[in-house]
Amino acid sequence: MATYHYKSEQLLPISMQSAWDFFSSAKNLAIITPPELQFKILTQQDDLEIYEGMLLEYKLKPLFGIPVYWKTLICKVDKPTHFTDKQLKGPYKKWEHTHVFMKKGNSVLMKDHIKYELPFGILGTIAHALIVRKKVENIFSFRKNILKNIFKENANTH
Repeated sequence: MATYHYKSEQLLPISMQSAWDFFSSAKNLAIITPPELQFKILTQQDDLEIYEGMLLEYKLKPLFGIPVYWKTLICKVDKPTHFTDKQLKGPYKKWEHTHVFMKKGNSVLMKDHIKYELPFGILGTIAHALIVRKKVENIFSFRKNILKNIFKENANTH
């Protein structure tokens, strides 16, 4: 079984506190997820900042409009520099996403590192080559564009 890695970096014109406030609030995940995935958070949020042990549940339609239930555990939090979430139940055999925030002058360098595995052995390997890798890349491409717009607007209002 293959373990895949996806890495992304983006420089955002915001403070460390603003980065942490935005990315540690699970409600913002829906904002930065492509609309075609029909992402819906099932967990009551109450505007809570993430914490170690926090469970998040949501539904989305990642492939062919088929709804998928996803349960995530926030397994590591080191405010304000990084946190890691891990899929407990969902479409992947393994999914671990580490979010890192580093101060760079008046900006924040945000890094994402995802380690994931697919189920179904050789069929999963084929699905990765044909569909999944590109889907992951597209999600993060969408995310980069939407974050650029969100924080560009915020930078212009200050």
